[in-house]
Amino acid sequence: MLSIGQSAVTGGLGGWPWVTLALAVVLVAVHASLGLAGPVDVDALVRWGAKSGPLVVEAGQTWRLVTANFLHRDWLHLGLNLLVLVAAGAALERACWRWDYAALLGAAGLATMAGSLGWSGAVSVGASGLVYACVGALLVMGRRYRGRPRGKGRWLSGDGALPTVLVFLWMGWTSVGVDNAGHLGGLLTGLLVGAFLEPRGPGRGLARPAGLLLAALVVAALVVAERSGWRREQDDGFGVSVPLPEGWRSEEDGQGRRAFSNGLPGLGRATFSAEVIEVGEPGDGAAQARHFQEETLVPGAPGPEGRTLKVVGPVPTRLGGRDAQRVKAEVEGPGGATHLLAFFVPRGEWVYRLLFTWPAAYPAYEAVVDRMVVELRFGEPALLRQARARALLVPGAPGPQRALGGELRRWGLPEEAVSPLADAVRLAPSHVETRVELARALFETGRVEEGCHAAAEARVYGPSDTGALEAGVRCELARGDVARALEQLEEARRVDPRDARLRAAEVALRAVLEAPGPPRQQGAPGPGAP
Repeated sequence: MLSIGQSAVTGGLGGWPWVTLALAVVLVAVHASLGLAGPVDVDALVRWGAKSGPLVVEAGQTWRLVTANFLHRDWLHLGLNLLVLVAAGAALERACWRWDYAALLGAAGLATMAGSLGWSGAVSVGASGLVYACVGALLVMGRRYRGRPRGKGRWLSGDGALPTVLVFLWMGWTSVGVDNAGHLGGLLTGLLVGAFLEPRGPGRGLARPAGLLLAALVVAALVVAERSGWRREQDDGFGVSVPLPEGWRSEEDGQGRRAFSNGLPGLGRATFSAEVIEVGEPGDGAAQARHFQEETLVPGAPGPEGRTLKVVGPVPTRLGGRDAQRVKAEVEGPGGATHLLAFFVPRGEWVYRLLFTWPAAYPAYEAVVDRMVVELRFGEPALLRQARARALLVPGAPGPQRALGGELRRWGLPEEAVSPLADAVRLAPSHVETRVELARALFETGRVEEGCHAAAEARVYGPSDTGALEAGVRCELARGDVARALEQLEEARRVDPRDARLRAAEVALRAVLEAPGPPRQQGAPGPGAP
């Protein structure tokens, strides 16, 4: 494979290549131990120290840039690396001073995994970078000393290394699952260091290898720092934004939610998902939190995130400047114990469900999630922003004012909604839907009598309109008269007997009236409106 001359194989210059042989023994021993511990899958490699971008830059486990060089996927992967490493490494170790060679291996290992990390955060293992470094150093050093007499270095020729390097690179670029960035990091290290390596000689100190390792550490630190950035992910449609580590990517969760993860499939996996639940009425975060807990986090039962071990909550809290409900849990998933943190944030007719998970095995991830939670923000949704723009552009038209008022009310701003809705009523008095919207906005701000007056006027303009009839139901509920509300609802049901929502509301109101206990007094809080 390499033109390394006779003395590189038989001994001659430099004696036994103890560093290369020791490294080969360690690589075999590590893989044998890994195989004895169980199946060699991604989780096993991560557990034993594979390079994983999220765990390096987010969990602070920079030592993985070293340990990943000693792990391999299977015996074929290890055997191919050992075949070239023993040949090229032995030749290089005999040619140069042993401390220089050891420092080259250390620097190449760091550069390999730093190059891999700089390109991708995916899980990566293998001593291929060390192989490329040795071949690259042989190439340069052999060319530098090709004119020397045989006893002084002619035994080493770099001519044979060049086609080997090119073949290896071609095989890497045309194969699937090969970490070519790591290979290039090792090769460049070998080419660079090979320009300074010299044949063995007396009086050599430790300054050069120490400087080489220091330079590799600096490069690795710069790559880690560059990959440790954050970005802000924003959902303009629902007006929510959250900071995410730079390496997190969007993914499909099969439920239609916005979901992101650190990319790990099992062990070490951390996720964030956001879902907006439409409830049709001013949202109740506590009700959604209890529903989530009862349906998804049943102790001892399997759920979407794994088997539930422990649940705490719901607990009132604040998130992004808004009232919220918090649920904490611990679940047992495919990658081991996982912490779960869910927030339920009401906003008008919607409730945001924001779910964070992170591995219990990597407690440093708690700080990552804390930052995401602390810096999460709620902005103005796109529909509301667009409605404001249309109302500003056409201030005298009832349609844009009606649309703005409706969006304001639906997004939990009924106080702001009253003014544009009142303007829309003034501009188009016979429009029943606008009067119904105004009545709802007034009810939601606590202005009950004004809302009842608006509901009555809506009934005048639309005596058979189900929206106007429903506004009357809301009026009676706001006044605390459930019996009168049921009468109004029955009238609405006669107008539209197939409306499932009205039918469900009628059932709910009948249940309230038939429940044991003192009758409801006027002004007492009623059940949820239809």
